[in-house]
Amino acid sequence: MTVRVAASVPRVCLTPPEAAAALGVGSTFFDAEVAPELRLIRRGRKRLVPVSELERWAAENAERPVAEAVRCP
Repeated sequence: MTVRVAASVPRVCLTPPEAAAALGVGSTFFDAEVAPELRLIRRGRKRLVPVSELERWAAENAERPVAEAVRCP
């Protein structure tokens, strides 16, 4: 029996290549610069990246807007 999952089910985790694509970077950059800062799910040889970890990483690594950094007191 085959179970079909609706395409509209939101993804909770991504594979590392999918996570790299979601951030707009290559797999080599993702593995070297991003993945070491993420909490990953590991089961056997499978690695999954929680979407919430990608969002956290992006928020923490975003620069402040230039206008905000230059404000005078």
